[in-house]
Amino acid sequence: MASVAVVGGGPAGLSAALFAAKNGLETTVFDTDETWMHKAHLFNYPGIGSIGGSDFMGVARQQVDDFGVDRKQGEAVTGVSKDGGFTVTTDDGEYEADYLVLATGADRSLAADLGCATDDDGVVEASVEMETSVDDAYATGAMVRAEEWQAVIAAGDGAAAALNILSKEKGEHYHDFDVPADATETFGGMVDEV
Repeated sequence: MASVAVVGGGPAGLSAALFAAKNGLETTVFDTDETWMHKAHLFNYPGIGSIGGSDFMGVARQQVDDFGVDRKQGEAVTGVSKDGGFTVTTDDGEYEADYLVLATGADRSLAADLGCATDDDGVVEASVEMETSVDDAYATGAMVRAEEWQAVIAAGDGAAAALNILSKEKGEHYHDFDVPADATETFGGMVDEV
């Protein structure tokens, strides 16, 4: 089973973790809880009428936990490197992964340390799949945008990164599309009827 390390626990990081873990990849998230979401209130997130940012983060964290993500809450990443796979370094140790998703908001320092290409303003360059110039390293959200910082955009970036990783692993384009029977099988009586 391929492994994915996600650095950052905001909407982009948790979205990447959710898609990766839900589809069978061993997934670890390093979450220092420094997301801007704690200052937000969502009225413009599809499917959400109104929710405070901190409440939204609680729901998102519970979702990734339910799918078995190894969430390293409060464990700050101090370095990343690539030698074949990736090594993620924290004060608590080193972790290995086949893929790396950087979801650290506007903090682009880890991408710079890894040698990811940037534009003249220091914005990380990434493909539409969110892959950087470093193979199997992905950048999301505010890292890849000069000013278009929005929770729903970041979550989409995280999903795009995870789906590209899944496509690479499966050797074909992969689509994460569930039908009501999938939800019932996974969650049983917890599923609302539509």
